[in-house]
Amino acid sequence: MTEELTDVPKTDRARPARPTVLDAASRAVDGLLDRSVPLLRIALGVVFLWFGALKVAGASPVRDLVAGTVPFLPASWFVPAVGVVEVLAGTALILAVRVRLVAALTALHLLGTFLVLVVQPASAFRDGNPLLLDVTGEFVVKNLVLLAASLVVARHHRRRR
Repeated sequence: MTEELTDVPKTDRARPARPTVLDAASRAVDGLLDRSVPLLRIALGVVFLWFGALKVAGASPVRDLVAGTVPFLPASWFVPAVGVVEVLAGTALILAVRVRLVAALTALHLLGTFLVLVVQPASAFRDGNPLLLDVTGEFVVKNLVLLAASLVVARHHRRRR
């Protein structure tokens, strides 16, 4: 007597896996991670566009800080010119135009913001202590995050085909 292989009891058959809440959450996180660089690119673009527009409009709270960092250039045209560059960079990042180049240039621009710590240390540190940042110092040092974001976007942006 031979048993047929088709007589496998129903309990031994593979059951289709049911999606769980953890599976759904994992897929959602994976989806966000897949979009993290484009989201970072757009966020960086919004920051540059917004800050640049404030400089162009003459409404930037850092106008005097920017002007004082390069006192040999007239603030009347230099600060708005910096704003125009920031608006163009922000727009290019949002629209994904020449992203690697623009992100690399924004990184260079952000390096320039650290001149404040050298040229105007009294406006960045309390009592001359480089460990005690004031509001201006915090404003400048937070650019480390924007600098890192620019480098990540420049390195990991997926080129269009």
